[in-house]
Amino acid sequence: MRPFPPIEPYDHGHLDTGDGHLVYWEVCGNPSGKPALVVHGGPGSGCTPGQRRWFDPERYRIILFDQRNCGRSRPHASDPDADLSSNTTHHLVADMERLREHLGVNRWLLYGGSWGSTLMLAYAEAFPERVSEMVFAGVTTTRRYEIDWLYRGVGRFFPEQWQRFREGVPEAERDGDLLAAYARLTSDPDPAVRAQAARDWTAWEDAVISLETNGKPNAYSDRPPDALLALTRICSHYFANAAWLEEGALLRDAHRLAGIPGVLIHGRFDLGAPLQYAWELAQAWPDARLVVVDDSGHTGSTTMNMEILTALDAFADREG
Repeated sequence: MRPFPPIEPYDHGHLDTGDGHLVYWEVCGNPSGKPALVVHGGPGSGCTPGQRRWFDPERYRIILFDQRNCGRSRPHASDPDADLSSNTTHHLVADMERLREHLGVNRWLLYGGSWGSTLMLAYAEAFPERVSEMVFAGVTTTRRYEIDWLYRGVGRFFPEQWQRFREGVPEAERDGDLLAAYARLTSDPDPAVRAQAARDWTAWEDAVISLETNGKPNAYSDRPPDALLALTRICSHYFANAAWLEEGALLRDAHRLAGIPGVLIHGRFDLGAPLQYAWELAQAWPDARLVVVDDSGHTGSTTMNMEILTALDAFADREG
């Protein structure tokens, strides 16, 4: 089983959120098919044409959107004047619900991974009656525990690269909140400061996935300058604030997902988001099935791709 052929949207637009944001959305596939929403990662990665290809276009109505301040949404975070104060998890959840209403969807399948899995959980726990199924390609719940692991703890495997990440901020801040320091640097008025902070941040992200033999080694840094800056500015903004989520709330409230089938697909060798996170969610959500991919890390593998396609194929004709 391989991804479906490339496909173009038959409809697209910008959703006016009413608070100064225009959120880009697009729809492709079968207008009468099963609605499915792609929830991209990052935060701040933006949706991509390749994400359309996980779904059978004959059976799915495939909906993608760029979360606030990234991709084709406006204002764009690469502009230092773009105010991120109204870009929080709660705003994104509200955007998803507003988009559902705008497109006339009753219930939809959610698909995403990494940061996208956190946002999917936050949305589904807020609006469980609007979610038919969920498929995850890499689970995170963005607890402070998880953030600290990704930006400090995993440095024990990459001490040289983590030291460079730490040295990317002013010396006086290196023993403090590195993420808050990067959030400030990526919003600096000086474009050279912003660009250097973006390079330092993504160099660290690339180091964390550098041992993945079946993934893309430069998955974070291989972006145009504006997209790179938007990603790092939004990531640091979110993670410095623990995504504005009460610690452990998404696991605590997983009981709200009762009756929603889920498939949690996770790479055994994911250093940035250890398998423990997916296992904990599976324990808290009886309707979820955990699939461990033994040849994959965070950025996937052919085996992981097959598991994603299999899960989405199995849900395509399910009434829900």
